[in-house]
Amino acid sequence: MNRSEFKDGLLRVMERKVHWAWPAFTAGMVPRELLHIHLEQEYAVYVRDFPVLLGRAYIQCPIPPVRRELAANLYEEETGRLSGSAPHPQLFLEYPRGLGMNLDRFRQVQLLPEAARFRALLDETTGQHGWEVATAVTTLFLEGTEYERGELDPGCPRRPEPRPAEHPLVKHYGLPVECLALHRVHAAVEGGHRKAAWHLMLDYVDERARPTVLHWMGQVLHGWLDYRDEVAEHCGLTQIARHQRPANPSQTPL
Repeated sequence: MNRSEFKDGLLRVMERKVHWAWPAFTAGMVPRELLHIHLEQEYAVYVRDFPVLLGRAYIQCPIPPVRRELAANLYEEETGRLSGSAPHPQLFLEYPRGLGMNLDRFRQVQLLPEAARFRALLDETTGQHGWEVATAVTTLFLEGTEYERGELDPGCPRRPEPRPAEHPLVKHYGLPVECLALHRVHAAVEGGHRKAAWHLMLDYVDERARPTVLHWMGQVLHGWLDYRDEVAEHCGLTQIARHQRPANPSQTPL
């Protein structure tokens, strides 16, 4: 598998990181009393422990330039000091705090079944299959979006950057704009993270490891789609699920 084939395979995975229910989330269709489910599951599945997942890529990697890139990302996620902010998991909790939710719920989240399966998959892929898979899953899949092609090709659409007042939690649920600290930090640093992620994947992953990376990226995509199905339905979007969701989306071939 050459470099171009590997890049296209990764882009195809990322372009399928689109969920049928996301327009409903961004349009404020989740009942306010159920919104905590979405935030709790996201926090416990990967936001809270993202520095740990990323750290596994770092400790498995024998290549100094790759470790340096991962270390910079890890330092920002764990401390927020590169952006002059705070640890990113801590910034995430500004969303539920600003919405008046009980933050005690976020200390001991009970994962839904598909959420637990997805988290177990993240633990496996970051801990048991080498730095290449761990780096792809963390820096590319979890941090990336369906707009990754725009990170590599100036002629392709880039990730939208709505104004703070247009953020769904502000617009539909009354979140104070000052609680968007994580949103602002991501806007400031994510461009560098996207560039670094693709640099590591395309310039340092050995040709022999590329098929394995693509295999596990596909598995993570499938797990993510199933997890998001479950969260959407628990957030009251079952009618949308019945009428808009494709049949067995996680089984569609890459």
